[in-house]
Amino acid sequence: MSDTEPHVAETLEDLPDMTDLLSRSGLEFMQDILSGKLSGPPIGATMGFELTSVEKGRVVFSGTPEFHVTNPMRGVHGGWYGTLLDSCMACALMTMLQKGQHYTTLEYKVNITRAIPLGTRVDGIGQVSHAGRRTGVSTGEIRGAEDGKLYATASTTCLIMSADG
Repeated sequence: MSDTEPHVAETLEDLPDMTDLLSRSGLEFMQDILSGKLSGPPIGATMGFELTSVEKGRVVFSGTPEFHVTNPMRGVHGGWYGTLLDSCMACALMTMLQKGQHYTTLEYKVNITRAIPLGTRVDGIGQVSHAGRRTGVSTGEIRGAEDGKLYATASTTCLIMSADG
């Protein structure tokens, strides 16, 4: 597998391990996934989105919801919105962490403002509001990639942990 093209893990062994994670700052970790030095998790491929931008305090995932993420009412399932937003908000927080730190999502809230038409390319934009010693808070938006139309907003709180306890 090339180390210059982004790629998705196909087995647990392909995923970065804790040494990969803890030996880098969170920003370096996310940049290494974007560049292809580390494999990305399969959730994005499963759901139809990918990491497209990483900077300190801000991450963008882009994707297009298709038929496989519809609900019984023929629309995009709310879980798709939540998964995209959880990914961009939590990964934005990841960019603020120091070597030896990692996080987990404690809670998130999604507000869907309008339905995303199937086949519409969107960006999930996560932005850090606060990165403290033990908790972090991020906000997110889903916007149309072409027209900037707002489809959803969200917020999250994450627990920040250190490898040394």
